[in-house]
Amino acid sequence: MTKSPLFDLLIVGAGPAGLSAAAEAAGHGLGVVVLDEFPEPGGRMLGQFHEEKGHWWVGRREAEQLLEKCAALGVEIRCGISVYGMARQDDRWVVRTTGGALAAANVLLATGAAEIPRPCPGWTLPGVMSIGAAQVLANVHYVKPGRRGLIIGVNTLAMAIARELAVSGVPIAGIVLPGPGPLSGEDASPKAVLAKLMGLAHLAPSPLLRIGGKIAGSLGIVGPAARFFPRSGMKIWDIPLLLRTAAISINGTDRVESVTLADVTGTGEVIPGSEREERVDFAALAGGLYPLAELAAVAGCPFVHVPELGGHIPLHNEQLQTPVKGLYVAGNITGIESALVAMAQGRLAAAAVCGDAGVLGTRRESKLLEAAQQVRRVRSSALIQFQPGIADARERVYKQYAGFLRAEVGGSMSK
Repeated sequence: MTKSPLFDLLIVGAGPAGLSAAAEAAGHGLGVVVLDEFPEPGGRMLGQFHEEKGHWWVGRREAEQLLEKCAALGVEIRCGISVYGMARQDDRWVVRTTGGALAAANVLLATGAAEIPRPCPGWTLPGVMSIGAAQVLANVHYVKPGRRGLIIGVNTLAMAIARELAVSGVPIAGIVLPGPGPLSGEDASPKAVLAKLMGLAHLAPSPLLRIGGKIAGSLGIVGPAARFFPRSGMKIWDIPLLLRTAAISINGTDRVESVTLADVTGTGEVIPGSEREERVDFAALAGGLYPLAELAAVAGCPFVHVPELGGHIPLHNEQLQTPVKGLYVAGNITGIESALVAMAQGRLAAAAVCGDAGVLGTRRESKLLEAAQQVRRVRSSALIQFQPGIADARERVYKQYAGFLRAEVGGSMSK
């Protein structure tokens, strides 16, 4: 291995954040390599599409445009490669992969997010899948996951993919709550779920839900709203949203044949005698997302726990720099948000790398400020938001980062 780094920037993750960062960094003359464990670059963008301000945002089209730009700028993209280790040695990172070791001056982790598994009785039957798997089947491989399905779990991910499945012609019998239990927590409570939905009422697809959410939220009547939410549910894109119904078990012999449903109280307790069978041949479990951040831990980055951002995330500042020299983060590893936010974050992280590498010259501060402002603009107008209070949570993380650095400096001075 040579003494000088093989690459100026190594990016782990060929999704929206990673590809956007690669194009931006390569555009400023850096040598960039992107690694991804999947056989095709693009990440979850490949299966995503939604209406965005009067037009359809199609993730596959965005990915293709980014890949064309990366190819024109000489970015090297290696797919089917897993990263299992990384360590800082002298002035560079040595990254261990299934394709051999690579060296780079800087590393950007854009590893994205993973789905939270939500087990329930019968979840090992063929035909049970995560909501993301249903999305990939329908929108990436163009294969319907079944003839008629049920989504178990009410959250932003479930709502967004339900819309995609409806557009793709996949019949959905409804979106229901998971059954009560130690692993379901507040996700099985109509009151708690409705409170989260009301926090995102301005983004709701149904005008009724938008107006009702604002009124109920302003009057503080989430509890009564949960109690009086119609047991028959309300239609979202012609899909019944059933906040007073829970999935008790998934049934079948060799495959999914039905789901046992039951009515629940406003706090999630099953109402005896309300059980009935819903005939479906697939069930999609929607437990939400969490940041896929293990590599940041391997690299020695400190973590903070932020529920609004999906759980434990690597400590970072607004420019997406971590306290570890030469290590940057972008996209869902920093907190669960939409692909559009991840793309803006990728460009910001690349600007930070370029600034630290000295290739921006006198434009460093203005470039970073412009990129950071763009992230804020995209975040504030994003159609898909996973939790209320994301912007405030971000500010708390940045303050914790500043406090961590002050403590580090104070500790080194006292030695």
